Amino acid sequence: MRGAERNLRPYRDRRAGRGTHDALDALCVGMHSKKVSFILDADIRSFFDEISQQWLIRFLEHRIGDRRIIRLIQKWLKAGILEGGVVSVSDRGTGQGAVISPLLVNIYLHYALDLWAARWRRRTAAGDMIIVRYADDFIVGFQHESDAQRFLNEMRERLREFTVSLHPEKTRLIEFGRFAAGRRKRRGLGKPETFNFLGFTFICGKTRAGKFQIKRKTPDCIEARPKRHLRQIAPHHSR
Repeated sequence: MRGAERNLRPYRDRRAGRGTHDALDALCVGMHSKKVSFILDADIRSFFDEISQQWLIRFLEHRIGDRRIIRLIQKWLKAGILEGGVVSVSDRGTGQGAVISPLLVNIYLHYALDLWAARWRRRTAAGDMIIVRYADDFIVGFQHESDAQRFLNEMRERLREFTVSLHPEKTRLIEFGRFAAGRRKRRGLGKPETFNFLGFTFICGKTRAGKFQIKRKTPDCIEARPKRHLRQIAPHHSR
């Protein structure tokens, strides 16, 4: 654990007063202002169930000097879960849906992911790179595919040090951005793939003037759109 614990800085919650739409806006601004051509759509498998309580307490100790608060959180983590009349206690996980869990998740990923990703961007990335995270949902954008592949491989190892892992079927790297449609067309491929973040689907689109535009829609809007068009072209029957 000593190697993974190096260079930890005190946690400062910069997300106070910010909501999901702030994260969505930050992602759009980042993709428009940087040369993003590839998106890493990452998914941490069973994050709330798999985080190490031992590592969590270590992280909290970097921020909280009052041992009474640490002991209180330890008791809360060890309280267990009541299911079917049976209380189960584990040394992993934090209760999903509990009031304190989002704060603990942010602290855990601040040390396990955020600090490392910021350092990786400064020292390793050859091109532009953005990362937007909200709780355990995050999107990473890259200018170069080689950066994206290397980051993904190293992130797998980084998260493994902290007892969590990426979902192999839900984590994917896609071509996305202002030049994605043209590059894919030259290779005989279809439109750029879409990705989901915080309940919205992100789509490579264009303005009426033909300029690149990132569009985001809820899945309900996407599913309802064909039905709306069908209603528009359906013949009108007068009675």
